[in-house]
Amino acid sequence: MPAVWSTGEQVQNVLISSCGVAARHINQSERKDMSLKGKRIAVLAEDYYEELELWYPVLRLRGAGAEVITVGTGGTDTYTGKHGYPITVDIAVDKIQASEFDAVIVPGGYAPDRLRRYPAVNSLVREIFEQGKVVASICHGAWVPISAGIVQGHKATCFSGIKDDLINAGATYLDQEVVEDGNLITSRVVDDLPAFCQAIIKALHD
Repeated sequence: MPAVWSTGEQVQNVLISSCGVAARHINQSERKDMSLKGKRIAVLAEDYYEELELWYPVLRLRGAGAEVITVGTGGTDTYTGKHGYPITVDIAVDKIQASEFDAVIVPGGYAPDRLRRYPAVNSLVREIFEQGKVVASICHGAWVPISAGIVQGHKATCFSGIKDDLINAGATYLDQEVVEDGNLITSRVVDDLPAFCQAIIKALHD
């Protein structure tokens, strides 16, 4: 059985030691950067989420001073990642309003295929986007903006295996580490996480 960690710091230590591809970029200087103080960010979670694609943004953005709220679909408080790491979320999606947040982030893994089946998830993402706030997805996370109906006419990227889904939804697919089109920010894979988070921070700071 995987251990249930009570703090993001404990998860960070595990990710740095076992999955150092992107987690090594989380360092003391970044944690002292308070440029996002006063910003509230929702990060969506469901079973089979990609651990680094969820925890790296959570830790990075908290380190930048943002209040990061982890949001589940309801029915349970704890979800398990692809590699067995659990997360206990802060709140269920039907208990929040888009007006309470400055951004929403959709990590990848297989979780987005579950997330997009919930009308409350799609409504949250759509409303945040329509309010001109940041919607960011990485890897398979693009499935949620697709289901929310917000990618048509926009440039975006995702994991290459679902690029046809993005194209069929009316987006222009670009094979780049991060694509910014207005308030829509997208990336492809774990290795893109530093650029992905930096783009989110810049968009929230502007």
